[in-house]
Amino acid sequence: MKNIAIFGSGKGSNAINIIKHFNTHTYINVNALASNKPRRGFLDISYEYRINLEIINGDELNEDKWLDNFQENYQPDLIVLAGYMKLIPVPFIKKFEGKIINIHPALLPDFGGKGMYGMHVHESVIEAKRKESGITIHYVNEHYDEGEIIFQAKCSLDEHETPESLAHKIHQLEYEHYPRVIEEILAKH
Repeated sequence: MKNIAIFGSGKGSNAINIIKHFNTHTYINVNALASNKPRRGFLDISYEYRINLEIINGDELNEDKWLDNFQENYQPDLIVLAGYMKLIPVPFIKKFEGKIINIHPALLPDFGGKGMYGMHVHESVIEAKRKESGITIHYVNEHYDEGEIIFQAKCSLDEHETPESLAHKIHQLEYEHYPRVIEEILAKH
């Protein structure tokens, strides 16, 4: 069985989509959730789907003991960031090198970096008068949104696009492609 750990900070809509996708999968299982803001959704998801939740309060991702315990308890084959807003520290990246992916709501390398999340990204894309946007799934390194790109999907912007209408299009791309790309990555390992 291949194990996925999902890290998030928000409501968890991508996490729920991933969990539902793999809920009856024959060789892939979501066996851990981790959040620095569990009150905003991950606590409910953990309870509803009976998945262990790790609450990250501070520097745990830098601590060898926490990292070793996390590895031992969950043995993640892939760590999936789904709305996790904090920069992943170097000790965590080194411990799980090549096993951490993220999804960004724009076509990187444009519109990435610190502070570029959620509506900030969509507003920036529209202000730049871009004709298309999309999603980027990438490996995580020590810099925001600079890891190796795994997959991108695009959507067109309408003449009267709003940040809200663009966000809806982006969410549809995320829901469609993120679970599939996760499955493809795990099938290769």
